[in-house]
Amino acid sequence: MEPDEPGEALTELRERRLGALGLLQAAAGSGLAAYAVWVLLLQPGFRAVPLRLQVLAAHRCGLRPALGYELNPWLVGLARLHAWRAGCAGSVRFCCQDLWKVNLRDCHNVSVFLAPSVLPLLEDKLQAELPEGARVVSGRFPLPTWQPVAVLGEGLDRVWAYDVHSGSPAGQVPPGPSSASVPGAPTSPAG
Repeated sequence: MEPDEPGEALTELRERRLGALGLLQAAAGSGLAAYAVWVLLLQPGFRAVPLRLQVLAAHRCGLRPALGYELNPWLVGLARLHAWRAGCAGSVRFCCQDLWKVNLRDCHNVSVFLAPSVLPLLEDKLQAELPEGARVVSGRFPLPTWQPVAVLGEGLDRVWAYDVHSGSPAGQVPPGPSSASVPGAPTSPAG
């Protein structure tokens, strides 16, 4: 049996009809490709957001307006779905925007969930833009040079609360009592 020329093989494939096995192979290949995209691009974003650190929690605590910024449009859609299911879609807004390009001067309560590598830059942005007395809550990773006024939770659900004071360098405040709490959040001893 002689090997086919590439042109002959292509012609043969074009003339061949897909049978049940061919359709099954095409479906399986498409599903595998979709799963690969999900695992590599989308799943890390969905897995990384702890449910306790959503804009919805801030809204439930009475912090208005509740506004979230996220670059990943899939996560924005998921957040909007959660807001709709919680019955507060009309009073909570999620924007597909870059946090670094948004001015935060009118924000008084900020919740952040970012990688540790960008937190030093975030400290500078927050100090420059937030008004005095603003509250910042950082999830999973603490701000590197700021002193928290409260620490709640354990492990992956730990959050650090900070108050912005314009007179202190880099937003640092003298350490307060370790049992301070975030308004509207359950109190627990700091750890």
